[in-house]
Amino acid sequence: MLYENIKKLVEYGIETGLTPECERSYTTNLLLDLFREDNYEDIECSLSEIALEDVLKELLDEACARGIIEDSITHRDLFDTKLMNCLLPRPAQVQETFWKKYGICPQEATDYFYRLSQDSDYIRTYRVKKDMKWKVDSPYGEMDITINLSKPEKDPKAIAAARHAGASGYPKCLLCMENEGYAGRLDHPARENHRIIPVTVNGSRWGFQYSPYVYYNEHCIVLNGEHTPMKIEKNTFVKLFDFVKLFPHYFLGSNADLPIVGGSILSHDHFQGGNYTFAMAKAPMEIPVKIPGYEDVEAGIVKWPLSVLRIRSRDEMRLIELADHVLKVWRGYTDKEAFIFAESNGEPHNTITPIARKTGEMFELDLALRNNITTEEHPLGVYHPHAQYHNIKKENIGLIEVMGLAVLPSRLKDEMELLAEYITEGRDISGNEKIAKHAAWAAVFKGKYDITKENVMDILKKEVGITFTKVLEDAGVYKCTEEGRKAFLRFIQAL
Repeated sequence: MLYENIKKLVEYGIETGLTPECERSYTTNLLLDLFREDNYEDIECSLSEIALEDVLKELLDEACARGIIEDSITHRDLFDTKLMNCLLPRPAQVQETFWKKYGICPQEATDYFYRLSQDSDYIRTYRVKKDMKWKVDSPYGEMDITINLSKPEKDPKAIAAARHAGASGYPKCLLCMENEGYAGRLDHPARENHRIIPVTVNGSRWGFQYSPYVYYNEHCIVLNGEHTPMKIEKNTFVKLFDFVKLFPHYFLGSNADLPIVGGSILSHDHFQGGNYTFAMAKAPMEIPVKIPGYEDVEAGIVKWPLSVLRIRSRDEMRLIELADHVLKVWRGYTDKEAFIFAESNGEPHNTITPIARKTGEMFELDLALRNNITTEEHPLGVYHPHAQYHNIKKENIGLIEVMGLAVLPSRLKDEMELLAEYITEGRDISGNEKIAKHAAWAAVFKGKYDITKENVMDILKKEVGITFTKVLEDAGVYKCTEEGRKAFLRFIQAL
């Protein structure tokens, strides 16, 4: 079986274009070496419809049987990445092909690179397909909901082994350029099949790659070539538009640079983008505004649960100048009546989540105003998901959620299935420890519907979407009410 599966894997590489035909023997020998195998027979087998997941499973089973790796998710993921790297072109070859295609059309270049990231198994497509995804209507547009099931659970033995292993400072984090080709370890994923395209952003070295966990179409990451902390400043807007000018079919945005309202990795300057139109981008400007000194820039308050100022111009430099002005005023802005405080006890609270895109001939920049103040009533943040919604979403509202896509924890899949069973059978939800957290939530909406076994999951999905919309409303520093709009306009007048 080893020879057959090696032959299938090499054929897969050739069919996808990862491996040139002239490297068939070379690639076969690389794979044999990984299995410590000196012999090879070119045996007859079917090479039609090769399923990568199945071939890799067979090869991983063989590696376990030979004692080359331990039979755990972590060890298997480290080894199958090593297998796939045998098929891949070197980084310089990928870069050369990318820029040749870019010379024809930027989208042709990204299409090539995205396909390579999938074919190489860096994006484990067969795992991403397991993610639950659906859409829910809201007063602000159609929200995207996803329950992330593509990240494998860590093996308890691997967690224990990693804890006892010596700490490593290389690579410094998952976003460092040094990850390209890194073999990985028990506490750091393998990146041997990972490729990064170098790009120049704001005159400095950056990298362009895709996220291995694709939350939306062509979900990409643009990362600083140096391990330096995130900071929202004027240069942030310059960087965003530098990238959008390079790839006008992509949007690019940044997480905020403060805890609670920021992303999961604040230690490494990076952006996220892709080829997808979120509900926020479709949302209209509800209240047009004029900003003194920038009357030539189209601006307005967006009809969106978070507090978003949209600015538009054919000249991106005008947007950069205006965004810098808005950021500086917002950093120091306090409105006690609206419970907006620039700082408390010397800790700054105000920042911005910016998203840049090009629409036709116009450049657009959405500036979501953020504030991370906490109180005794809301110890995790006043403008953060409130406790009543933590059964659905407790984590930070980062860039992706800001734009209208809920990334929800994997636990919800099993909990929703169990909850559906309890609701349709009329059982006591609070009596089951696994779903007791949902009892109050379910009690609120159960009376709204005629619930059956056939429609219960659709109802639960709809209610999850409704709750996510409320979570976004919690994150808005100005509420979508007459009073909230007046307070938002007070800030605009301060500009």
